[in-house]
Amino acid sequence: MAPIPPLPSREDVLRVARSTTDITGQLLDTAGNLTKIAINTFDPRDGSGQEVLRVLRETTAELAEASASPQAQEAFYRIVDTLTRLGTSGAPLAVHPVSEPAQALLRVLGDSLLPVLDAVEPAVEEFATAVGELVEAMTPLLPAGAGLAAGVLLALTPLLRAAADVLRDSSPELRRIADALTAALAPLMPLQVALAERAAAAGAGVVRASLQPLADLTEAAAATTRAAGPVLIAGEELVVAGLEQLQPLLLATASRAGRVARAAAVRVSAAVSPAAEPGVVVAVSAG
Repeated sequence: MAPIPPLPSREDVLRVARSTTDITGQLLDTAGNLTKIAINTFDPRDGSGQEVLRVLRETTAELAEASASPQAQEAFYRIVDTLTRLGTSGAPLAVHPVSEPAQALLRVLGDSLLPVLDAVEPAVEEFATAVGELVEAMTPLLPAGAGLAAGVLLALTPLLRAAADVLRDSSPELRRIADALTAALAPLMPLQVALAERAAAAGAGVVRASLQPLADLTEAAAATTRAAGPVLIAGEELVVAGLEQLQPLLLATASRAGRVARAAAVRVSAAVSPAAEPGVVVAVSAG
């Protein structure tokens, strides 16, 4: 027989009564505040209540009129139909067994790619910065490139139109060619699939067999590179030093070639200009 629980003490009864009284007082205060807010909002003496009611009536009337239009009803029907189709077509895919390997593959790819993305993020940011600087430096060449592209497009437009006319006039012959190719290639498709499967199996075997020697070769190449690192760095320093030594000579040669080109251009312009006076020869020294 279960024991009879003890009766609550006088202190417990007083504590529960005080808590109940406090909660009831808070609820009454909240209700009073809400009542005051409603009275102040809809009070007709200052005109605010009538204005609020008028705005509410106009808003509800406009909403009712807009929702009752045939366009709104058709839009609602389309939204419901689209959601229904999405639910009926997407729900089976989410629980289909085929989706489990896809979900597992996505999880594996995510776990594998996150460290790789974190590792290459600085390099990608630096590359993007370099590309931005290159594009900014090539800005003066953009008008010329745009003009060249426009000229090429204008030159290709007649060719494209002629080709379109030829293909449009030759549609029966093209259909015959397509039918002949389809009839010739259709019997070969099963053979191609079988050959592809055999090639895939043979390729997998070759890859498995070559991975071990490739790993050994890579390790040997890495060891050789580490050993030859100082030599490579020294060679690069020699090349850079040679380029630094050749830079003044190249600049002087380019400058002299530019002066010669400008002098030749002036001579040619003076020779072919119809406004040039007879007997006047324009000469510019190249030095």
